[in-house]
Amino acid sequence: MTPAAPVASLVLPVDLAARMLEHARAELPNEACGLVGGDPSTRRAVSFHPARNRHASPLRYDIHPEDLVRIVFTIESAGEALLAVFHSHPRSAAVPSPTDVREARYEAVHLIATLADPGGDAADALRGWIVKDGAVSEVAIRISA
Repeated sequence: MTPAAPVASLVLPVDLAARMLEHARAELPNEACGLVGGDPSTRRAVSFHPARNRHASPLRYDIHPEDLVRIVFTIESAGEALLAVFHSHPRSAAVPSPTDVREARYEAVHLIATLADPGGDAADALRGWIVKDGAVSEVAIRISA
């Protein structure tokens, strides 16, 4: 699969953002993960696919290989592109950790949700990043109806 080119912004429908946070809360105390499909020409996400964290760890994630294959086929079958890789930080900010940067291997937005503020909404909890060759730059996330 050829991932979508990294983008300077990403539009997340409010229902997808809410599903991501629900998945992240359901996986506590571990990091949650999943993939986001969508239209690269509009930079709008249209699907969220929760996945298992192969490490089942509160400190790192890796999308389970079986889930990765299944989800990629689902995204491609729907005519979508991989727009983002999602994971959560149960106790820290929605900023890539040194482990996240070191282990980044997807040419897509790295969408991170913080659960450090349990009452926070999606606009406060979700941030996006491009991680390439050890360099990190923030992506504007717009949550819309």
